[in-house]
Amino acid sequence: MKTLLIRQARILDPSKAMDMVGDILVEDGKIAAVAPKLDKKADEVIEAAGLVAAPGLIDMHVHLRDPGFTYKEDILSGCRAAAAGGFTAVAAMPNTKPSVDSPEVIRYILDKAEGADARVYPIADITRGQSGGELCDFAALKEAGAVGISDDGHPVKNAKLMLEGIRAGKGYGLLPISHCEDMDIIGKGIIHKGWVSDKLGVPGMDRASEDSITAREIALADSIGCPIHIAHVSTKGSVALIRDAKARGVQVTCETAPHYTLLTHEALLNRDANWRMNPPLREEEDRLAVIEGLRDGTIDAIITDHAPHAAEEKANFETAPNGIIGLETSFAASYTSLVKTGVLSLMQLIRLMSTNPAELLGVPGGTLAIGEWADITLIDPQEEWTFTEADIRSKSRNTPFLGTTFTGKVKFTLLGGRITHRG
Repeated sequence: MKTLLIRQARILDPSKAMDMVGDILVEDGKIAAVAPKLDKKADEVIEAAGLVAAPGLIDMHVHLRDPGFTYKEDILSGCRAAAAGGFTAVAAMPNTKPSVDSPEVIRYILDKAEGADARVYPIADITRGQSGGELCDFAALKEAGAVGISDDGHPVKNAKLMLEGIRAGKGYGLLPISHCEDMDIIGKGIIHKGWVSDKLGVPGMDRASEDSITAREIALADSIGCPIHIAHVSTKGSVALIRDAKARGVQVTCETAPHYTLLTHEALLNRDANWRMNPPLREEEDRLAVIEGLRDGTIDAIITDHAPHAAEEKANFETAPNGIIGLETSFAASYTSLVKTGVLSLMQLIRLMSTNPAELLGVPGGTLAIGEWADITLIDPQEEWTFTEADIRSKSRNTPFLGTTFTGKVKFTLLGGRITHRG
């Protein structure tokens, strides 16, 4: 029986409201004991004084690009990037080639993820081929291993089909996740519609595109009493709509990403496509609204929307695809913008990045309970560090954070007791 002892860490576990200095014993990949002091010998010891031990981070929205676009990322490289950022599990979005609309594709993902540095949970399509024309066979997708459904990259345009998808999601235990964006309002927009898009002379993406579909999904879910999850919230309007819906008892949850708490559309004045993502960076009032949504509990999870692209694809500002990588920087960026500034406690941040995602997806993790897999992240909350290319484990380099100094560094990531990252 292989054993590992984490000694004298500050143990933070939102699932148990635990905040104490103590030891964690791992036996055969599972948590065997948690106590203020354990007089145990182990095959390996991590001296963790000054570090925080938390349940492994879970990112419920990543693009691993596999199958179909493995020159950008593949399941193994994406999981290495995840481990470097403290993540022990990721939910893989389905806009691959082929998209995730069949049990065969799900089995491919799960087979390739065997032995990877993070657990991979597939999100399947709502409509076949994400075409918006026909619902998938949700029973087959669930049986194969899907944990959620989404046509991420665009919404299901037909509201009746989306209503049926939301209803089916509840029936099959699959979380419906909506990319809220009215494509007719977006048109050819490439960045947020505002003074920056006007100054640059490029078409903009109006806030109304996000807000209108957010409102539609809330109305659909409310009408049938079923859950809906809103992806990557970026506007003040969407935050307000979700806050109001929750107060009325609607079963709506949502997520946002660190770049919406740190950056605004003014960053696009550099005409660098590594600052282009979808939803786009918006205005200061949106940034502040997202932060307030995290502070007051309107927003349930922090995700990365990790979206790798090759350097040549990002070379032209106006024609580049949207998306940035984020797995390696997500915790540090969130700690810097939210905990260091006093908006959230570290316990609250861990809940948003671990416990809540596990609960929303209905997957293991988000806890340091005895008997559970030893998926653990060890963090130095005081360390300042500068993000460089040497820190990137993804195949791609499309990040706006190169050269940024953060506070809070992941020092160890453990997946089932196996050390997958040392920082």
